[in-house]
Amino acid sequence: MRITQTTNGLRVHAIAGTYVVLLGFDLPESYCDGLLGFSIHRQDLTENEAFYLSGSKAFVETDPGFPAGSQFSTRDHPIQSFQWADYSAKPGHDYIYTITVKKGTPQNLTDFASTSVPIATEIIRADAHDVYFNRGVSGSQAYINRFGDNPPDAIPNRKAYEWLSRGLNEALEDFVRSCVPGVDSLRIAAYEFYYERFLNVIKEALDAGVDVKFVYDARQDNPKLKNIATLQALGLDLPGVSFQRTQPKSYISHNKFIIKLHNGIPQSVWTGGTNFTEGGIYGHSNVAHVVEDPLIAQQFLNYWNALAADPTSAPLKNSVEALTPLPVGVPAPGTTALFSPRKSLDALNWYAELACNASDSLFMTFAFGMPDVFKDVYANAQAPLRFALLEQKTRSMKAGPEKKAEEGKIQQLRNKPENVFAVGDFIRTNEIDGWLQERLSGLNAHVRYVHNKFILVDPLGNDPIVICGSANFSEASTIRNDENMLVIRGNTRVADIYLGEFMRLYSHFAFRESLQWRDPDDPPKPLRTDDWWRDYFGNTPRSRRRVCFARSGDES
Repeated sequence: MRITQTTNGLRVHAIAGTYVVLLGFDLPESYCDGLLGFSIHRQDLTENEAFYLSGSKAFVETDPGFPAGSQFSTRDHPIQSFQWADYSAKPGHDYIYTITVKKGTPQNLTDFASTSVPIATEIIRADAHDVYFNRGVSGSQAYINRFGDNPPDAIPNRKAYEWLSRGLNEALEDFVRSCVPGVDSLRIAAYEFYYERFLNVIKEALDAGVDVKFVYDARQDNPKLKNIATLQALGLDLPGVSFQRTQPKSYISHNKFIIKLHNGIPQSVWTGGTNFTEGGIYGHSNVAHVVEDPLIAQQFLNYWNALAADPTSAPLKNSVEALTPLPVGVPAPGTTALFSPRKSLDALNWYAELACNASDSLFMTFAFGMPDVFKDVYANAQAPLRFALLEQKTRSMKAGPEKKAEEGKIQQLRNKPENVFAVGDFIRTNEIDGWLQERLSGLNAHVRYVHNKFILVDPLGNDPIVICGSANFSEASTIRNDENMLVIRGNTRVADIYLGEFMRLYSHFAFRESLQWRDPDDPPKPLRTDDWWRDYFGNTPRSRRRVCFARSGDES
């Protein structure tokens, strides 16, 4: 849901996903003299509670002397930014956010203008698309404050796992357990297929009489050997139930989808980038996406049938391109499926073309470095604001001149005023501003932070495009591996959810990455009483963010 309100010159644009409400503010530059910041008051009409959101900075003049790392009410210590977010929102709640311009002095703050926006967060389950982002930030202050310096398996009653899942695992298990024996069927395609908790849920369904069949990666020893051993140990390696993808040996079967059929008719698909593993569900950032669309589900079933026959590359590519031909130009409104492997890189280049043609804003995630085709996008795209969230600055590379050169290319892109990048990281010391040292979950050995694979093209506009699925926007994911992608055009509910979660992850990792440039001996940075706001006007990166998130170029 989106809403824009303007009162006495203060414009507020709010975007609500399921767990995130984004807030963009704007105020005419001529009104900004003496601006000390914005207070944010939240009223929850669903749970009948109200309070001011908090920030991490205080005025020196009115610092209450809280311990380092404390939070301060924005009523007395306002936000000095034109864009903020509430990451504590709950699905299906009605809220009123009141943004107030604060002037005066730190000792005597005065209200200059105030704007209230009523908004409702999205419910989890809707008619066409359900989106589940895990927490994806085990290296966080929230985890340490809740569970201490302990791994998830050390916390009783699976409470740490529950917090990290954020509903994703519960939805996954429910997707399987909701099947009625003799009525519903499941067809599963998996890359890593050895998480015993999930496999036991599948076994329960099989034992109850649900028609379940799965095809899994058995090409290279990893994950082939672990997949086979676990399936055999659980009695799931059954003829007519278990199918292997074995060829070509050098590629991978990277799908993570489940098709649900009702009386033999495909109805819905569980897909996305989340592997059916402990690390995929509870560790690095991931999303699962359910599409309730019989036509899309039928395409996935046709694809599954082709995979289960274990074809070689050439005939599979023929089948894939017949099942999901590449659209020409802008995709049609609604949902389009695209499968891999394909005969050429046309699909990858099409994604890049859509990204490059974004007119307002672009947001992308990169789990394995930024491929060259998207370096070109971030160098030349027309959107004035372009975000990127990366697992690390490069793909997996040995230290040396080649890696250094790749890092240099990324830095050149970061230097462009249109581009805003963040790289995965966590707080490694207790010595900075009272922040607690964080720990990672220990559930991921390779990709530790950002495993998401999605593109958001003009997500704040009225005709957004969301591209999501299992593929890493690489050559291998296009012409070699088994992959699936969804292209969703015109669905603002889906775009709002993805955008809110992107900004949650971006904000988390951008702050942690920034600490590498901080001296632990530097004192905490206080709120300012000078003209801090000037950098939010003119041809600056912060000005671009102000205009974009407040929708200042749109009609009121």
